[in-house]
Amino acid sequence: MSNNPKLHSVALNFLQALLDRGIDCVFANAGTDFAPIIEGLVAAQKAGIKTPEFITVPHENVAISMAHGYFLATGKPAAVMVHVTVGTANALCGLMNASRDNAPILLMAGRTPSTEKGHIGSRNASIHWGQDSFDQGGTVREYVKWDYELRPGQPPEDIVGRALDIAMTEPRGPVYLCMPREVLGDLTETTAVPPRDRRLGASIAAPSEEGIRQAAEWLADAKFPLIITSCTGRDRANVARLTGIAEDYGIGVSVPGEPGARELNIPLQHPMFLGIHPAEAIAKADVIVALECEVPWWPSAVSPPAGAKLVQIGPDPFFSNYPVRGFQMDLAISGSSSIALRMLNEELKTAHDPEFAGSRITMFKEMAAQRKAARDKAVDAARGSSPVNPLWVAHCINQVRDENTVVFNELGVPLEFLDLEEPGSYLSSSLAGGLGFGLGASLGAKKGAPGKNVILVVGDGSYMFGCPTAAHHAAKINGLPTTTIVMNNARWHAVHRSTLGMYPDGLASKEAIMPLVSLGDSPEYDKIMEACGGHGEKVDNADDLEAALRRCLEANKNGKAALINLIASF
Repeated sequence: MSNNPKLHSVALNFLQALLDRGIDCVFANAGTDFAPIIEGLVAAQKAGIKTPEFITVPHENVAISMAHGYFLATGKPAAVMVHVTVGTANALCGLMNASRDNAPILLMAGRTPSTEKGHIGSRNASIHWGQDSFDQGGTVREYVKWDYELRPGQPPEDIVGRALDIAMTEPRGPVYLCMPREVLGDLTETTAVPPRDRRLGASIAAPSEEGIRQAAEWLADAKFPLIITSCTGRDRANVARLTGIAEDYGIGVSVPGEPGARELNIPLQHPMFLGIHPAEAIAKADVIVALECEVPWWPSAVSPPAGAKLVQIGPDPFFSNYPVRGFQMDLAISGSSSIALRMLNEELKTAHDPEFAGSRITMFKEMAAQRKAARDKAVDAARGSSPVNPLWVAHCINQVRDENTVVFNELGVPLEFLDLEEPGSYLSSSLAGGLGFGLGASLGAKKGAPGKNVILVVGDGSYMFGCPTAAHHAAKINGLPTTTIVMNNARWHAVHRSTLGMYPDGLASKEAIMPLVSLGDSPEYDKIMEACGGHGEKVDNADDLEAALRRCLEANKNGKAALINLIASF
């Protein structure tokens, strides 16, 4: 770290503090409160002082989704900087996604000046009165682990360090920092103090040995043991750990209902993988371990047998930030799922009966063979479809992908039909259901892992929520070429399905056009991409999709973002 100029703004110390505390990228959407930051960035450049890379993003929802995707790709926290109350409001949907996905994002917002005169940063525009609020942090308080407003005289490195330590401590989550422009514009001679050489956040807690031993004994004795997990694969090493436990000891693995897994937790065509919310398996399982899983099953659809042993493992197995969550448990174990899997493997080595485990392995392999036969038949039936069946989309992705491909899925393609096995190769949206996540998140992942091929599959409704013009323009100006497949069925599929689920024989089910579901004549989504300097195509027949996908990936290699407006049949 270079020395600061003798007299400089607090903003300069703040910028150094971000980099020193582990923030490489700031996804920013500026406002009038950014003047000290902009001045500080130029001052730092001229003085040879390193700061994070600031990435211009034309909409806050895209910016916070990019930070989320960057974290998913790299495991490192990212920061977002937005304009006061209004910028915070635009980022709020993405903040909800980050909260439910335990993504450690540092969301920073300017604070409209509180002084009307007498300071270099005092109010000098009418909006500085209109954008004032009594409690700016109250807007986000339910969805962050910590919020604070930087005050005069405080070392910004202390506040930034505290924010990131809290964000990175399990269970992780976003934090919020307000920064009044008068405070950032104050002059100081103080030099930013670098941190101690340590990792962000508290050390990961180890689960109870007694609890893990009991869970292992129950799993070893079970006739139909099942592990349900949503995101334990966020620690990439856990994919091999969970897969090894499943195949060595004959334990089935599944993921919860839609949106299903948020990470790849086990190879998707592995014989021990039972799929998404497998009702028959849940209904017969005599031991179920919910491993970092908020909603292991839907009680309105299926529940485990009355005598089943139910175990929940995670940093917070009660998910205490969920207002209502009534899943029963016989054993709740708090701690890291990574450590839990290592401990569970050791306990199962002595607890399991190899012959008994072998019979379960045979059972699950027979189930897998039946599942594969049904899958192959369904994919074959989708061949040549027009509009295009989503199963064929999965098939074509399987044909064009390689081990260097990451698939983002926002309500677009059925997980079970993808042939993914590499850790980190599958990412999806959070349970908050804040639509529009995919466009920004895929760009953030590309920023974090520029050598990866990133393919996003997104519903047409979710695509529109993602502020596509802003997202595609951000891709162009920041050099982030990805491929997007818009599943265009011209309706809110989730709303249609939910209505039929609640009223399968109701009046709405008999309507040719269900109210509030149709999106009417669709925009030419491929033309939106072309208008933003990218490669766009429209596909309405399954036979044309694979070639179109290959052209899009080739465009990515040449630095251009690409999009397929796919006329879909779901």
